[in-house]
Amino acid sequence: MHLLAGDGSKPQLVRMQERPEGTRLERAMTLNHATAMVVGTIIGAAIFVQPSEITGQVPSVSLVFAVWAAAGVLSLFGALVCAELASTFPASGGVYVYLRESFSPALGFLWGWAMFWTMHTGIIAAISVIFARYLGFFVPLGGGGTRIVAMAAVLLLSWVNYRGVRHGSVLQAAFTWTKVGVILVIIAVGLAMGGHAHQAVVASAAPPRVGGMSVSAFGVALVAGLFAFGGWHMVTYTAEETQNPRKTLPRALVLGMVLVTALYIALNAIYLYLLPFHAVATSTRVAADAADAVFGRGGGGVMSAVVLFSTLGAVSGIILTGPRVYYAMAQDGLLFRWAGEIHPRYHTPHKAIVAQALWACVLVATGTYRALFTRVIYTEWIFFGLMAVGLLIIRRRDDVTREYSIWGYPWVPLVFSLAAFGIAVNQVIADPVGSAVGSGLVLVGLPVYYYWSRGREARKQA
Repeated sequence: MHLLAGDGSKPQLVRMQERPEGTRLERAMTLNHATAMVVGTIIGAAIFVQPSEITGQVPSVSLVFAVWAAAGVLSLFGALVCAELASTFPASGGVYVYLRESFSPALGFLWGWAMFWTMHTGIIAAISVIFARYLGFFVPLGGGGTRIVAMAAVLLLSWVNYRGVRHGSVLQAAFTWTKVGVILVIIAVGLAMGGHAHQAVVASAAPPRVGGMSVSAFGVALVAGLFAFGGWHMVTYTAEETQNPRKTLPRALVLGMVLVTALYIALNAIYLYLLPFHAVATSTRVAADAADAVFGRGGGGVMSAVVLFSTLGAVSGIILTGPRVYYAMAQDGLLFRWAGEIHPRYHTPHKAIVAQALWACVLVATGTYRALFTRVIYTEWIFFGLMAVGLLIIRRRDDVTREYSIWGYPWVPLVFSLAAFGIAVNQVIADPVGSAVGSGLVLVGLPVYYYWSRGREARKQA
């Protein structure tokens, strides 16, 4: 098995076996674990609240499903791009490695830079706060208590992942498959016991709106759907800890995306079966409202418990994946050397895990994740678009091999890249000032990259 270690200009291949004992990552993740990570990191809290964002933008039930299907297909296209790149470069770091190999180490560094300071740790902070807020449904916490619980969740899950990828992946699989089972139960119960609620929906149904839907409005709804599918790429960060990653990661990505898309469409069907269209469009807690329609006012408590479990599972997977990028950057000499150290007993990038946990806690404690995350998250789609273009570039090289070839090449990466760039442009138009600030926060990483590059060259010459 080869591990990619860039030398700053051109990638260099070294064998993983050459590393001294005690400095290697442990290959403990199976297809089950990898698929669970894809599903578990995607299904967090969004599907229990995000449907209202989409339904409020479209005029009919059929268009609601069209938006969710389009979001699922586009996300699948992105996953397919990742699948071939993971098969070509089965090394820790995922998107960081793909950008480094197809464009330059500088672009890969900017991805990792944005991940640590805003995108990845911001997601950890945001979902942890959502978890704490839903816990407040059962135990009054207040503002300070919510932050303490969120930070405690980050630290606890980071500790589990610190003690080994086997522990983290097993926990992630347990969270995910229990979560999937609960969603299937919700769907089944809604169909079996929601007859009276559906009759009320039919009785109160308003006449369908006259007229179509603008492309712009469909695009706004599509962005909301894509947000609910976020996280499909994260499993690629753990390639060096996955058994037979060239085959396992593509299979996990495809299986996971198909399963998530099916669950999302089925859940939306249940929401619209149990609630009037306008109620879904205006609800701030659509899953809880659907449960209330079946069980009465106690349904909200049931759904709060489901969201609690779901968010905890999502943040567990996100915490597991991020440090592998910082580890890869340190291996390339683009980050502090300690970030690339492997625990001699647990075989994890333990110091990178600790650094990520501490910074996520800072973001939770200060609340700064809100501004940072909302301003920078759109840049993630710029990187995704470049990643898809990078696949087209990589295909022209004759010094790489792969065991998985993307279906529909070159149209799949082309369509996905155009969609990704379109999302970024739409955000710039909607919020030019915030977008400029977000871009600036990312580009600040460039002088840092050149500083690290010069330092690395100086160490080589010494």
